[in-house]
Amino acid sequence: MPLSTAVTSVGLVVMWSSGFIGAEFGTREATADTLLMWRFVAAAAVLGGAWALLRRRRLPLRAVAEQTAIGVLSQGGYLGGVVWAVGLGVPSGTTALIAALQPLAAGALAGRLLGETVSPRQWAGLAIGLGGVALVVQGDLSAGTASAPAWAYGLPFAAMAALLAASFLERKARAPLGPMDAVPLHCLVSAVLFTGVALAGGHAAPPPSGTFWTAVAWTFLLSTVGGYGFYWLSLRRSGVTRTSALIYLTPPTTLVWAYAMFGDAPGWTALAGMAVCVVGVTAATARRPVRRSVRRPDRSARLAEDPVREGTVSRVPAE
Repeated sequence: MPLSTAVTSVGLVVMWSSGFIGAEFGTREATADTLLMWRFVAAAAVLGGAWALLRRRRLPLRAVAEQTAIGVLSQGGYLGGVVWAVGLGVPSGTTALIAALQPLAAGALAGRLLGETVSPRQWAGLAIGLGGVALVVQGDLSAGTASAPAWAYGLPFAAMAALLAASFLERKARAPLGPMDAVPLHCLVSAVLFTGVALAGGHAAPPPSGTFWTAVAWTFLLSTVGGYGFYWLSLRRSGVTRTSALIYLTPPTTLVWAYAMFGDAPGWTALAGMAVCVVGVTAATARRPVRRSVRRPDRSARLAEDPVREGTVSRVPAE
């Protein structure tokens, strides 16, 4: 695996996982739409301003339309579903497990929609990874302490489907943009979307809490700039199936974040799940070595090279 691809993969896993920690910070102080509104207002102001000053180029209308749809799905749909579910009381481990079903869905659809080949080895790796995720979040699934209404458990499924749809749209885009252009546009679209939602619900005013603004800064810098930047970069370099498989590593990585931030030490089951996830993702993302076959020249080429050896010209010298 090239070094740039490895760095992109590690960055995606680490930064993507940081979003769960930021959501935990923010939803302790405010509702999900308040956190998401101010997160993307900050992101749109900083990234959009920097883009306008540094890039200074007009985007094609087709690209703007495509990236608007992708931004609504990848940030509005995905983050809205995940953060809203956590805010309603769905355990973060359960949310992470449901979101981690995305690789199986991506693997099932990539061949039909994008023409990407999904080998039996990749399917086996994806299945192993899902088993590892299940081990990591087993405590959350069996605790039975969630206070969320039953319908809230559909939100992570909707979030996973929205991100998957955004991934396919990006791969099929007729006017694709690089992350430097796409991410600021996504943030602007999400800022408009979540501001409208927060205003409609009467939740636009931020709480006077330092923890809330820490959560806003955390989710903006690590999750938005880092997470989505690495996600789209990985999507372009590695494809939908391989990028989606890396999402399997986000639940166990979140446990590492939680231990570093809150002192929550993972148990043996979680550690075993981490190891299983590594095995699964390695199997799903490893590239099979390319075999180069040596093509033998056809008979006409051999004749031109040595007609005597082919037996078509007599070895008897001409008189």
